[in-house]
Amino acid sequence: MDRFTRNYSIALGIVILALIALFMYEDPQLAELNELLVKDTRLTTYPYRFRVLRLENRTATMTTPRSADFPAYRALGLLFPSLAGLPQDDDRLMRGQLEMARIQEHAMNIVLESDQVGHVIWELDTNWLERHGAYVEPAPY
Repeated sequence: MDRFTRNYSIALGIVILALIALFMYEDPQLAELNELLVKDTRLTTYPYRFRVLRLENRTATMTTPRSADFPAYRALGLLFPSLAGLPQDDDRLMRGQLEMARIQEHAMNIVLESDQVGHVIWELDTNWLERHGAYVEPAPY
């Protein structure tokens, strides 16, 4: 191997390692908050994993499987296939929506217990939805 190829390979390897490290890096504050969510037994039994995506100015942005763009009854059909296709006024679907709201509130309260967080906002987890076969139309701006 000539000198140029060797130096190029070394430089390319360093760049690739730096990109991998950057990709795998998680802010320690986020890691701590997400660890609290992962350790909670009530949350671990629910089929959706709430996560903190960002923490800026004491505002935590958390993921959710529901929003105005993707209603709870559709999310419940992905979380619990037995609820898919039920009419929106079905008692099982209504109970599922209440439980989803309770679980989401529980996740939010865990994050709010941290001294680092004063407020939580929710962001639709489009990656999770797409992995589960649901497409969400982007909101027009």
